[in-house]
Amino acid sequence: MAEKKKTVLITGAAGGVGRATVAYFAKRGFQVIGVDRLPGYESFPQDGLYIQADISVPENLEMIFEKANQFSETLDVLVNNAAFQVTKPLIETSVEEWDAVMGSNLRSVFLGVKLAYPMLKAEGGGAIVNVSSVHAVATSANIAAYAASKGGLLALTRAMAIEFAPDNIRVNAVLPGAVDTPMLRAGFHRGRPGEPSEEAQLAALAAKTVNGRVANPEEIASVIYFLADPSASSFITGQGLLADGGATCRLSTE
Repeated sequence: MAEKKKTVLITGAAGGVGRATVAYFAKRGFQVIGVDRLPGYESFPQDGLYIQADISVPENLEMIFEKANQFSETLDVLVNNAAFQVTKPLIETSVEEWDAVMGSNLRSVFLGVKLAYPMLKAEGGGAIVNVSSVHAVATSANIAAYAASKGGLLALTRAMAIEFAPDNIRVNAVLPGAVDTPMLRAGFHRGRPGEPSEEAQLAALAAKTVNGRVANPEEIASVIYFLADPSASSFITGQGLLADGGATCRLSTE
């Protein structure tokens, strides 16, 4: 009898880190449930389930997990990766924009985890990996709503780790720094006079890391997998793992 395949649900599955994470888990034998507001894509695993939906809408999350439960009664890993970013000064950010960021980045995790919990518990435990951001611990101008949502996600990670430990469900977060993704590049275009090119802005970010470069999405996917894999991280829960090329370890006065 063939061994039952493990199942992972990944939100933001069509983005840069999302696609890399889908591929990373699929290569290691997982069947993947991918969720994104964008349409499915050709390289998504054929034995998986792709659900096109906006997770900032609470009713959509109920639909997502109904479909996920029909596809697989149990869940081994939940990766909360989807994110939405508004790049503008705080005083110019509208209530609607603030709520859109919180709905996508924080409320969706709260609701999604509530719906995923019975599936994880039915498997005898599992792992939740929340993709927070370096902005949870060190941020910059004109990204306040995003930073607040990612800081909240880090705190929520700790709270969930405590509550879910009796059910053998570990909860951790990865805090990526600069990663070469469409979201990062979109954030470069803020319509400012004399705005540097994408490559110039990427080079400036790279210079701020100890490694001297930005990450590629596969590097973040490998950290997500590490935190999900009980054979590698069974005694780690409630933690935020910075993957920022050392950017936050260097004194700003250097």
